[in-house]
Amino acid sequence: MNTVHPMREHELLLTRRQLFGKSALGLGTAAMAGLIQTEFGTAAEPQRGLPHHTPKAKRVIYLFMSGGPSHIDLWDYKPKLGELFGEQLPDEVRDGQRVTGMTANQKSGFPLAPSRYKFTKQDNQADGLWCSELLPHTATVAKELCVVHSTFTEAINHDPAITYIQTGSQTPGRPSLGAWLSYGLGSANENLPHYVVMHARTRFPEQSLFNRLWGPGFLSSDHQGILMRSQGDPVLFLSKPDGVSSADRRAQLDALAAINQQQANEFGDPEILSRIRQHEMAFRMQTSVPELVDFSDETKDTLDLYGDDVNTPGTFAACCLTARRLAERNVRNIQIFHRGWDAHGNLAGEHSSQCKDIDQATAALIKDLKQRGMLEETLVVWGGEFGRTPYCQGKLTRVNYGRDHHPRCFTTWMAGGGVKPGITYGRTDDYGYNIADSDGQPLSPQPDVDHWTPGTMHIHDLNATILHLLGINHHRLTYRYQGRDFRLTDVHGHVISDILA
Repeated sequence: MNTVHPMREHELLLTRRQLFGKSALGLGTAAMAGLIQTEFGTAAEPQRGLPHHTPKAKRVIYLFMSGGPSHIDLWDYKPKLGELFGEQLPDEVRDGQRVTGMTANQKSGFPLAPSRYKFTKQDNQADGLWCSELLPHTATVAKELCVVHSTFTEAINHDPAITYIQTGSQTPGRPSLGAWLSYGLGSANENLPHYVVMHARTRFPEQSLFNRLWGPGFLSSDHQGILMRSQGDPVLFLSKPDGVSSADRRAQLDALAAINQQQANEFGDPEILSRIRQHEMAFRMQTSVPELVDFSDETKDTLDLYGDDVNTPGTFAACCLTARRLAERNVRNIQIFHRGWDAHGNLAGEHSSQCKDIDQATAALIKDLKQRGMLEETLVVWGGEFGRTPYCQGKLTRVNYGRDHHPRCFTTWMAGGGVKPGITYGRTDDYGYNIADSDGQPLSPQPDVDHWTPGTMHIHDLNATILHLLGINHHRLTYRYQGRDFRLTDVHGHVISDILA
């Protein structure tokens, strides 16, 4: 008498769930071919019907200053504060706004701290942008910048604020901006990732950066950003192991792809197809990435433009030059994170150091793109997750002070890629505390995410505008998950048409 081995008895049973699953498997397998471009496709298909309109930009380079740079010390000149040193911020200006626990109960209250830095009006900028002495190189490209003084957010602490501006939600788990761009537009280079992230070295790396900030969320893992490293392999495990030839590696991948395809056919999981595509991309990157990070073909003039730091891997300068090289190779989304802007104390020491890191390289990137005829089709974005308060945190002196987090208004700028060059948009009051109207009077009520006001830019508006410049209607770029349609801008966001060229 034949008996079934007890460990295999489950194979004779078929539950209701398994019945429906097996029945749907044939349909899922038939539909699966449409998910890949070739047998082992090179990239995820872009969403059909995109771009929605003719794009102004082909790519975006996002220079993200993590920690919250001080708009008052860099971009938003407030001479009146110089007359109010040490005086308390008026209650009617703060108007009950939420502040962090770090300053809510400090014994000194909210003493006003004017910037210790000199500002110069840039005559080559149509609106006469004022620029801090901390950014002398960036000042030379003022005529290319569209500077927005009225960016705002609801988030007051770092991780929720960074998550919010990068993914459109303070709650972790949503797709990042770069993932949405990949989902919408696909890849323009089969040999490089569609979305590349770099972390520039800094002297003050206080804030952690989690990979969900460039992650795909509930989208396919095809849309994950790839983190490039400054030491060892630019991408983990890129180098071939000793004794393994390219032919050996190719044979291994082919065998692995066949096994994965068999699994995909059986289980109908699209993530298995993503794995096949990612293995293929990694194989091609063994050739494309080493060439990408080799600066030996750059001229001396170009290297000098970026400064001495460009020859040190991982510096902001090296990241900026890599960003330009990625842009030349049609990578759609490039993001550089520069940490260390969280100046609760010793702002004079920390911001001075931070600006030395970024100033020359930022200006060089703009000039380099311009010289190569690439700036018009490359959108460059600069900014952090929030600004900093006009009042001091901790000890206040004429030469040094700290500033707390300030989500109510901060400065972001954009260049190239279809934005008007040489303009400013929005303004703040005499304290740099509230968004103001064209006469400098604080808006009442202050704008919020549900009530857009001309002259302001919520972070959803920023993301909506970025998508628009790349040819995407942010209302129409959606993904159905858990029974509802999600989008980067949630149910908010306005394209800021006043800054579009």
